[in-house]
Amino acid sequence: MKRQKRDRLERAHAQGFKAGVSGRSKELCPYQNQDARSQWLGGWRDAMEARGVGLYR
Repeated sequence: MKRQKRDRLERAHAQGFKAGVSGRSKELCPYQNQDARSQWLGGWRDAMEARGVGLYR
């Protein structure tokens, strides 16, 4: 059970990162669940930070 939950949250983080790298707005987060939404936004913020230092364009 714990592994499935972690995998789901890791997937949300990865999808948020991909969205951030591609320049999508954080307002387009597809998750309603607070935990998954938090992970998605965390990934999005990580991507924005990476773009800010020039790792992605």
